[in-house]
Amino acid sequence: MASINPGRMTHRYDGELVVFHIGMTINKWWRPDQWMPLMGDMPRMLRELSVDRESGLLGFTMLLGARGPYLVQYWSSLDKLYAYASAPDQEHRPAWTRFNKRARKAPSAVGIWHETHLVERAESIYVATPPMGLPRVTETVPIASRHDPARARLADGGTRDAATRD
Repeated sequence: MASINPGRMTHRYDGELVVFHIGMTINKWWRPDQWMPLMGDMPRMLRELSVDRESGLLGFTMLLGARGPYLVQYWSSLDKLYAYASAPDQEHRPAWTRFNKRARKAPSAVGIWHETHLVERAESIYVATPPMGLPRVTETVPIASRHDPARARLADGGTRDAATRD
């Protein structure tokens, strides 16, 4: 079990930061032949990315929404995210091909969605929590008194301009 960080913590990260949300909606629960294979594909992709230090994946959190599971992923580069998505020799392309083949046989049984956010600034606060979210995939730092207000943390929360931050 992860230890609890005492006090008020935030994250620090210098470099390109991409937050990628990806999930599925299970529209026909009575069609597990359509959604169960997807449940098996994602862990293989995450394992592949997690063991490859150069993949660009910084970390991820799996969540369960009202219509199905989704992931919040943190990436070090938009180019690395797109490279993985299109690489024919890695897990994503074959999984995507299998999904499309199944989707033609049972349209709208399962939906797939994603959002890609290129982050220029980010503000975070975590009080008495284990490492999670941005601090888990970047650097966890205590909140100094000058960064007490969220507005101050956001002002100094640029992910590309490390020279202006202390």
